[in-house]
Amino acid sequence: MPVVPGAEAFTSEGGRVGVLLVHGFTGSPASLRPWGEYLAANGLTVSCPRLPGHGTRWQDLNLTRWQDWYAEIDRAFGELRRRVDEVFVMGLSMGGTLTLRLAEQRADEITGLVLVNPSILTENRAFRLIPLLKHVLPSIKGISNDIKKPGVDEVAYKHTPLRAAASLGELWKVTLPDLGKVTMPVLFYRSSEDHIVEAANAHEIQSRLGTSDVREVVLHDSYHVATLDNDAPTIFAGSLAFVRELSSVEV
Repeated sequence: MPVVPGAEAFTSEGGRVGVLLVHGFTGSPASLRPWGEYLAANGLTVSCPRLPGHGTRWQDLNLTRWQDWYAEIDRAFGELRRRVDEVFVMGLSMGGTLTLRLAEQRADEITGLVLVNPSILTENRAFRLIPLLKHVLPSIKGISNDIKKPGVDEVAYKHTPLRAAASLGELWKVTLPDLGKVTMPVLFYRSSEDHIVEAANAHEIQSRLGTSDVREVVLHDSYHVATLDNDAPTIFAGSLAFVRELSSVEV
């Protein structure tokens, strides 16, 4: 299927420090493009892949599983790693979950992580029904555009495909027990008002990480898609400062 305009993957050649950006569930690289452009303008090499099943039509997402999404970011990471000296990985929402899984598997190859409202669980009891509902319902109402700033569109699906949502739950289950393997510094952005990912996610993730260098920043003027919201400049500048502090290569 053709890619929706604005949802395309993007890359930008810069210096010897690379950043892999990972978008969220039912979303697209559009939610991270301004962030990526900011980092690229400041001398970083940036890669933001489009996860399989995303950015086309929601039915395509039901044909994929978390292993497909992870395989794509692992491929993109390997390709980026060959072009630069150091890599930072940054993810939004489920992109944060995939970022954590990648860090569990490639801890020695990643200098630092930046997470924006990552997910690892849900307190919504209805989610427990999805493994059953997926056999009778292809989708439910979507979760897109939880953005406080008016007039912003993250280019995401208006439906939540249930087979894919069930697989997201499986990704949480495999990622959670291995969070102790995440040993690099983590910059953690959390919106104080988030209608998609509950605050319990931040506590659960931070309490299990295998690093003592976790820097939490609470965003008070953004909802879930904070990378396109009022606090986006805070995320952009803070992530760049994080890279410059930790990188052994001049940025």
